[in-house]
Amino acid sequence: MSQQNSYKGFKDLNCWKEARLLRNSISSLTRTFPDSEKYHLTSQMNRAARSVTANMAEGYGRYTFIDTKRFFIQSRGSVTELLDHISVALDEGYIDPVKAEELEKHCESIFRLINGYIGYLEKSVVKTDNNHSSNT
Repeated sequence: MSQQNSYKGFKDLNCWKEARLLRNSISSLTRTFPDSEKYHLTSQMNRAARSVTANMAEGYGRYTFIDTKRFFIQSRGSVTELLDHISVALDEGYIDPVKAEELEKHCESIFRLINGYIGYLEKSVVKTDNNHSSNT
């Protein structure tokens, strides 16, 4: 199977691609935090960033619109959690305001992409429900 034709699934989603970039940025950034934050803010930020992509992947594999939507809502919540952690990092002086704004904008972009995918799922559920109703 060629690289072009190989199945990627959730990896084809723009929201996942952007969240992956953010996850990698957060991972690099937190390596610069003080050792005293290793089991606190560093861990929380990395877990939240990983949760964004992990929930997308798990939800995508559910194969029902309703289950998939639930996981994308969880993913969206993790983006919001990460926004709070970014504000903590800024308040503690671990990142400068320019970096904080850059990360916040990336989070907001991902939040919008997730909302778009959730909207697509909601329309798909309605369409599926309507098709089942007309067939009965």
